[in-house]
Amino acid sequence: QVQLVAPGGGLAQPGGSLRLSCPASGFTTRAYPMTGLRQAPGKGLEWVSRIYRSGGITTYAEFVKGRFTISRDSAKNTLSLQMNSLNPEDTPLYYCAKSGDYAPLDAYDFKGQGTQATVSS
Repeated sequence: QVQLVAPGGGLAQPGGSLRLSCPASGFTTRAYPMTGLRQAPGKGLEWVSRIYRSGGITTYAEFVKGRFTISRDSAKNTLSLQMNSLNPEDTPLYYCAKSGDYAPLDAYDFKGQGTQATVSS
C-alpha cells in the first residue's frame, strides 16, 4: 500500500519555524520527484516546492523561496519541509506528494493526508 503520512501538525509564532515530515511506504522517495503542496480554507491546492530525484535539485514557489527547504532522508524514506520565518499566511494545510518525471510543478500522482501548520502569536 502506497502511503505518505504526515503525523500531527505544528504550532509556531510569527517568525518561528516548523518542520513537517512525511514518512513514505510502498515506494522509495528517492526514485521519484517529490512535491510539497498546500491548501488554505476555501482555496485551491497551491504548489510550494519540489525536489527532483537527480542530484536532489530543488525548486520553490516565490512566496516561500529563501524561507522553506525541501529535503528527503533516503535512509528513513521520508520527505521533509523545513519552514522558517513563518507568517500567518503560511497557515494552510500542507501535503506531501509523489510526482512523475517531467510533470508540471503542481502535478502529482499521489498525495498524502494533509498536516496543519498554525502560525499564531
